[in-house]
Amino acid sequence: MSWELDHLVVAARSLDDGIAWCEATLGFVPQAGGKHPLMGTHNRIFAIGSARYPRAYFEIIAIDPQAPSPGRARWYDLDDPALQDTISRGPALVHWVAACTALGAELDALRQEGVERGEAIAVERATPTGLLRWHIAVRPDGRRLAAGALPTLIEWGDTHPSDTLAACGVALDGLTLRGLPAAVRTRLPGGVAVAEDVGAPLTAHLTTPHGPLTLHAPGAPR
Repeated sequence: MSWELDHLVVAARSLDDGIAWCEATLGFVPQAGGKHPLMGTHNRIFAIGSARYPRAYFEIIAIDPQAPSPGRARWYDLDDPALQDTISRGPALVHWVAACTALGAELDALRQEGVERGEAIAVERATPTGLLRWHIAVRPDGRRLAAGALPTLIEWGDTHPSDTLAACGVALDGLTLRGLPAAVRTRLPGGVAVAEDVGAPLTAHLTTPHGPLTLHAPGAPR
């Protein structure tokens, strides 16, 4: 089994913070994403596809202050006080998501290797171009694993977000992971590197209209 790099996740204290960060860092306002009623979050997105990662996109996500409590832990550790403290100082790269074609089988295989990535849940999001539907693995505690280096797994329905994203001059050149369990390394997409030195749990290298940009995720594996 293997995975495809689907998208990078930058968490922000508020979506307005995330939009302002994107404008200041990249020079444009990210495309409207939508709301996730199941998780009480909302997002903005833009394309970062490249020859190496053809369908990759970038998600800026935040807790939606107008949404009711989801009655469960939100994904990507967004309820974690330590993460909220980190992003109170500015939006940060916190995670990545990998696409697969048989999510249930992938999760079973990971469990056999001692990695509990969570249960597959059905999610949908209304967009300006129609309804997106997908299944995604979320732990009951909402945790990322390995400080975000071990991806969340997703299986898309008939439509993928990148199908309707306009090019914006940003491309993902490479992703480097640290602290990743050995059990999952053989499943990594081509072009995703594993480093053994001490450093950020994930580092993304991008080409942007303003030149090269490197994003480092905070934290240490746990």
